[in-house]
Amino acid sequence: MKRLAMILVCGVLAGCAEEGDDLRAWMAQEARGMVGRIEPLPEIKSFPTVAYTQGEQIDPFRAKRIAPESRVRVGQGPDMTRPREPLESYPLESLKMVGTLMQEERQHALISVDGRIHQVAAGNYMGQDHGMITQVTEQAILLTEIVEDINGDWTERDSRLLLQER
Repeated sequence: MKRLAMILVCGVLAGCAEEGDDLRAWMAQEARGMVGRIEPLPEIKSFPTVAYTQGEQIDPFRAKRIAPESRVRVGQGPDMTRPREPLESYPLESLKMVGTLMQEERQHALISVDGRIHQVAAGNYMGQDHGMITQVTEQAILLTEIVEDINGDWTERDSRLLLQER
């Protein structure tokens, strides 16, 4: 029985092989007429080289020309070993000064963020750019931030957070 099935399968497969011969012949005939052609590359035009001869003028290709000259170089950057204060995890734009108070002859500011009120004074840090509070007035908080400029140098920048009045 198994031999009969084997012979039958071989016969069917042999019949399929004859059908593929006409397909192979047609493919060979079509392939003879196909000729690939690659277009030649266009000729490369050469342009004259022009030297920059404006020696005394500002070089427009140097990145330092766009840095403001009023910035002060700090050096190696902020103290990364200093413990971070809670308000340093928020961007300065998200902090709101909502009031001030005097405590032992020292002006303190009240900062609102995420529905909580924080009390800060000169010497505290806030904002994500290592901003140290230099002065608290009734109308604003003045701070000095240390940021990295486009050249990789650390520079100081003065910022302020104004009292939010209703």
